[in-house]
Parts: sequence; structure tokens; C-alpha cells
Amino acid sequence: MLITLLLFLLSAITIYLACEYFVNGIEWTGHHFRFSQSATGSLLAALGTALPECIVTLTALLMEDAPVQQQIGIGAALGGPLVLSTIGYAAVGMTLWLYRSPEQRVIAGEVQRKIGRDQAWFVAIFLVAVALGMVAFTGKAWLAPLFVLMYLLYVRRELRQTDSQAADLPEPLKLDPEAGIPALGKVLLQTLGALVVVALAAQLFVHQLESMGELFGLSPVLAALLLSPVATEMPELMNVLIWVKQGKHRLALANISGAMMIQGTIPKAFCLIFTPWLLDSTMMVSSLVTLLAVVLLWWGFSRERMAAGRLAWVGLVYLGFCGWLMVS
Repeated sequence: MLITLLLFLLSAITIYLACEYFVNGIEWTGHHFRFSQSATGSLLAALGTALPECIVTLTALLMEDAPVQQQIGIGAALGGPLVLSTIGYAAVGMTLWLYRSPEQRVIAGEVQRKIGRDQAWFVAIFLVAVALGMVAFTGKAWLAPLFVLMYLLYVRRELRQTDSQAADLPEPLKLDPEAGIPALGKVLLQTLGALVVVALAAQLFVHQLESMGELFGLSPVLAALLLSPVATEMPELMNVLIWVKQGKHRLALANISGAMMIQGTIPKAFCLIFTPWLLDSTMMVSSLVTLLAVVLLWWGFSRERMAAGRLAWVGLVYLGFCGWLMVS
């Protein structure tokens, strides 16, 4: 137990330190390719940090112990959006509240409208996925490319986004702090190197959390819904902490909304290909809780009423779901 706790803490610290290098490198990557801040967060950062969750889902689906592992894979595919839409946005709100002044906690209307549109996209895609999970029919796997297409359309939309105001230069590249504009090769080396460390540390974090779940007597499906997503979404949560502390909550919010779009499409495509994609009662409840959280976010962002405190309260939706699981 002590070794598990030590490895758990070591992996969490490693993820945080590696994410500092990753977010620094990803900002310079976006600068070199002339991406908007929104696209840098929602595409480049989200794609990198969403990889661990996608890998966990795909690995579980390809394991030999098919019935149990398929349930774990489906649980992981559903747990990712649940964690991001609750704990992810709550982390932004709490970090804004703790580290920024009242004037700096204000989320610009342009940013709120953009995140609101992302939530609307996600609700539409997630509703289709949940509806497919309620019925059984032949040829369901052929619908997997539809979810990939939905993500590609989102990518296309993000690439067309432009910032309303010029963004400041990122902080100096950690690998080359003396350079005004670091070379692209060094930027990519730092970004990809940090991403590899994040992925390896996230895998270690997942294994330690799974061991803790076994010690506490959690079933594989509960572990997949509750523990695994929290572990594999750690990179996003660390990015949020780092970017908001730096006063870049636009990037933090874009990172979470972009990661949600990946989690709402790519893992679902995997599940449609490798499983019957049928949701049991627990998975249906988790899906409904996710939809509740996203609808609340959409309502707040689309009306430009979302502030740091209100974002923090979204985390209670996840705590309520955990409470329901413990007593049911």
C-alpha cells in the first residue's frame, strides 16, 4: 500500500512538471503554425493530452478477456467526458478563484460564446452515441466513421477561428530560454518529449489508481467510470492549473472543450467497432449526468453568465454521481 501511494504521488508530480514543458512547447508550436489561441488549446493541446484516455480505451477493448474488458473500455469512453465536463471546468473555476484577482476572473463574452458552441456540438454528438447504446442492430460498427467525421468537421471549424486581439508571445522556451523566437525543431523536441513523459507517467498513475480501487473493493466497471478517467484526464487538469495561474484561461477552457470533443467521438468510434456498444443502467446514468453537466455549461456560456464561482459549482455534479454509485 505504501509503495502504491508513493508511486501515485511520484507520477502525479511528474505529470505536473512535464505538463509545464508541454504547455510551453504547445504554445510555441501554435505560434509557429499561426494557430489562434482557441485552436492551439482545442486542437494541439487537447489532441496531445487526450491520447492517454484514447489509449486506455483501445487497450481495454483489445484485451483477450473480452466481456470484462469491453465493459471497462466502454466505461472509460463514457467516464472521460463525465470528468472533463465536471471536474475539468470546476478546476478552471477554482483556479481562477484562488489565483487571480476579481478583475482577472472575468471570462470574455467572445470566449464564453465559443465554449457554448462547443457544448452544443458535444450534446448533439453525445446524444447520438447514447441513443445507439440503447438499441441493438446489425451493422452498428459501420457508423463508427460518422463519429470520426464529426471530429474532423470540428477540426475544420477550429482552424478557421481567428483571435479578436493579437496574442502575446509565449514565455521563453524552456529548452532555449535565451532565444526570442525559438527554432521549430527545438519547440517540437520539447513538446513531443514532454508528451512522452506525460503519457508514461499517466500510465503509471492509472495503474496505481487501479490498485487502490482493488484495495477499496471497487468493481472493474466502477473503476473505469470513476478512477481511470480521473487518472487519464490528469494532463488536462494540470494544463488547466498551469495556464490559469499564468492568466491564460482562454487556453485552459479551449483545452477542455477540445478534449471533450475528442472524447465524445474517437473512443466512441473504437467502441462501435470492437463492442456491441450497449449501455447498462450504470452507464446510462453516467451518460445522463454528463448531459446534465454539459447542458448547464451550455446554458451558462451561451448566455455569457459563466463566472469562476459558477464553474466551480459544476464539480458538485460529479460528486453527486459518485455518491449515487456508492449507495446504489
